[in-house]
Amino acid sequence: MSIAFGPVPSRRLGRSLGINNIPDKVCSYACVYCQIGRTLRMEVERRAFYPPELIFEEAKKKVDNAKARDEKIDYITFVPDGEPTLDANLGEEIDLLRKLGVPLAILTNASLIWHEDVRENLLKFDFVSLKLDAVSEELWKKIDRPHKSLKLEKILEGMLEFRGEFRGKLVTETMLIDGINYSDELEKIAEFLRELKPDVAYIGIPTRPPAEEWVKPAKEEAINHAFQTFAKALGEDRVEYLMGYEGNAFAFTGNIEEDLLSITSVHPMREDAVRELLKKANADWSIVEALLGEGKLIELEYEGKKFYMRKLKSRA
Repeated sequence: MSIAFGPVPSRRLGRSLGINNIPDKVCSYACVYCQIGRTLRMEVERRAFYPPELIFEEAKKKVDNAKARDEKIDYITFVPDGEPTLDANLGEEIDLLRKLGVPLAILTNASLIWHEDVRENLLKFDFVSLKLDAVSEELWKKIDRPHKSLKLEKILEGMLEFRGEFRGKLVTETMLIDGINYSDELEKIAEFLRELKPDVAYIGIPTRPPAEEWVKPAKEEAINHAFQTFAKALGEDRVEYLMGYEGNAFAFTGNIEEDLLSITSVHPMREDAVRELLKKANADWSIVEALLGEGKLIELEYEGKKFYMRKLKSRA
């Protein structure tokens, strides 16, 4: 498994070098829409997964490679196969990665933010994204399917406490899916956002194959309702959609098979993006066919588009 992957195009972060600091798939949630697949190990206790020095060395190689190719990296981003704050070495890893001179970001489900040590780690980042799919217990359990020991009230309190201390860019992400009765939930989320005051509240829909087949993107009416409701609380300039295709600007680092497998282990790629990456590598589609034949890559279809993803245990 590649711990560092990319850089890949990100709708939030420009050109992002990903850090996969959690193995497939250890998480505190089992979200119905997760693009990695089903959670294999539900955990809430922090522990060590990889040596911090290994993570630093992997990232340094990618940064040096990108510099040599004159490729820009906007952020080094913790966006792993599970919940990144489960990593007990996170603080040490951040300190090491600072040496590379690239801003640091993390995408977290915020489930452990009520722990003081987790907040201390998150304060070291330049950009923090917190998941906020629901503020009501019933809906939270239906969409995010949290570990049974977690309490939503404590998580929301932890978010507010973190906001009071954090000086970087704070964003939230709310995923909207079809078939969920949101009722007045969007208004309740908006009230919480008014108190939290994120720099941007993102509204997303599933754009890659989800963990559960029944999951579909919310209808336009629901998305517009969410935008208007959040905008009333925060102002239109601080609410954005997170549902356009991020583009095909994936980096080729010298080994096309390794690049395809490392990127698609956490980031399913659309067919046109795969073809673009092959073109950069002067390679043809037979590479993909070989990886499919070896069972290393799988083909998925979602919303009429073909996606390619590394075959993971959570996708079995």
